[in-house]
Amino acid sequence: METWEGKHFSITDPKNVNTVIYQINKTQKEFLENSPKYTVERLDFTEEIRGEMKRKTFYMNNPSQDHDQLLILSFAKERVVVNMALLQNDKITMSKKPIPLKFDSIYSEQEQEIKDFKYTPNLKRPICIIDPETTEEIEPTLYFDEKTNEVKGKCKLKPYKSYFTFEIKDKKDD
Repeated sequence: METWEGKHFSITDPKNVNTVIYQINKTQKEFLENSPKYTVERLDFTEEIRGEMKRKTFYMNNPSQDHDQLLILSFAKERVVVNMALLQNDKITMSKKPIPLKFDSIYSEQEQEIKDFKYTPNLKRPICIIDPETTEEIEPTLYFDEKTNEVKGKCKLKPYKSYFTFEIKDKKDD
């Protein structure tokens, strides 16, 4: 019998919506010099179908003692709704309105590589690229850059296809 320690909570997705949730982690001071200020960890979930709706139970393996920030991405056909939430004790408080986004777009009629993502020591990257049709992350190929003496990554993006990408930063970091 497996035992599980942590927290869990459930949401219900309507038809044609697929939600993924990330825990936002603040990097400890001793690692800040060579790491991003924040990293994200995608939460695992189980899913059960209820009519035309999907009930998802998300699992947080390493909850903090006081509170955890969550990024909630709900993918629908041709749009993404972004919300923030706070998990304190056993209560989730969600923002009342989705947050505004600052974004750039990349359009290409040819396959291209996006290179030089920096990685944290535990290889959790601060930038995530998601295929909105499958809601799966585009996994990078890691390589060692001898010029900078760093582990970096590159992702191949397909032509004529949309992707959703995000990075967690403080407002003052713009």
